[in-house]
Amino acid sequence: MRNFDLAPLYRATVGFDQIADLMDRVLANDAPQPTYPPYNIEKTANDAYRISIAVAGFAAEDLSVEVKEKALVVSARKAEDEAQRTYLHRGIATRAFERRFHLADHVRVTGATHADGMLHIDLKREIPEALKPRRIEIASAHPSAEVIEGRADA
Repeated sequence: MRNFDLAPLYRATVGFDQIADLMDRVLANDAPQPTYPPYNIEKTANDAYRISIAVAGFAAEDLSVEVKEKALVVSARKAEDEAQRTYLHRGIATRAFERRFHLADHVRVTGATHADGMLHIDLKREIPEALKPRRIEIASAHPSAEVIEGRADA
């Protein structure tokens, strides 16, 4: 087991608490991560992403996609009529699952589609105008060289 001291990171940075907390969670979690169902995360454009989850055996009404507290939660529960079937071989897993994805700031889910045993969830990063970089004009600290002198001819 590895232990990392992140105290120097906290001392040398301002505003990166979320990154340090994420590193703490990842490094402290020794439990194996679930591998079912398999999924891909792809970057489809500059600020767009797609999560594709293999959900063979599940119908669209068996699946649930929710956003809760900056986390995307995908879950599935198969209908109860499966218990009436008798299988000679069962190689397609249709067990219930819940998969969580932590969403970064300003990332929102734009849609979800279910086709050919795949659930596709589209995401887009939308940075507000107030947070986009902007150029700040630098004013001169010296008075202008052109000074208008008033006359005292009264």
